Amino acid sequence: MARAASRPGTAAYVLHSHDWSESSLILELFTRDHGRVVAVAKGAKRPYSQLRPVLMPFQRLVVTFGVKRSEDAEVWLLRQAEWAGGPAWPGGAALLPGFYLNELLMRLMVRHDPHPALFDAYGQTLQAMADPTLLQAALRAFELILLRQLGHLPDLSAQTVNGQSVLAGQNYEVHPELGVVAARWVGEPGAGPVVLDGAMLTHMEAALSRPAPQPDALTMLSDAIPTQALPTAVPSLMAACMPALSELKAVLRSLIHYHLGSQTLRTRQLMMELQQS
Repeated sequence: MARAASRPGTAAYVLHSHDWSESSLILELFTRDHGRVVAVAKGAKRPYSQLRPVLMPFQRLVVTFGVKRSEDAEVWLLRQAEWAGGPAWPGGAALLPGFYLNELLMRLMVRHDPHPALFDAYGQTLQAMADPTLLQAALRAFELILLRQLGHLPDLSAQTVNGQSVLAGQNYEVHPELGVVAARWVGEPGAGPVVLDGAMLTHMEAALSRPAPQPDALTMLSDAIPTQALPTAVPSLMAACMPALSELKAVLRSLIHYHLGSQTLRTRQLMMELQQS
């Protein structure tokens, strides 16, 4: 008879949950040490369960797993979950964009593939999204970090095919297959592919190459702090994204759509419907 294995506690966020039985839940978790994990929370729906008030999205947890099979078990058993502290996430206008981030992680990440830097960036992004003036920059920064961490974003400071450095004042496309290429559109301005200035690409690459972020870095983000003084990945990348948020949104949407394949993001579709209503 197999003996139950156990794992030490790890930081985690709940990405999604659905009913498994009258008293239990199936959870999609994003953990710092194990990546994306599917787990069953037995008894979590019972009125007096200690798990019930804890298993909420957008709050950092410390969770412990136990399994009866190997490390390759698809569904793990959630043994314990506790709130890890920190400020409560206010939600509001950031609620639907927050679920958009969760859906991106579930669609693009494979299970049991740890990405500690991405996990830390997710936590910082949630903090930044609480400020409506930083919401769009935070979303773009996280999309860039996600694509880079998963190997889907080339070096933005150089043209992918020939290795030549991008130049300030020159326009470039970021293509899903070709990478960074010099813009060659000769038609009407605004009618061709979306392009980004070489200076912006260089600044974004510099931010992406910074050391892993510290938990309290967002307290240092201020309009009074120049880009080069921002010490961590998410805040500095947000600052680099600011000059062309609408153009960057279109570029990243194209990259994400390419890597999602035929899948449609439900949260994005819902956001579009709400904007049209």
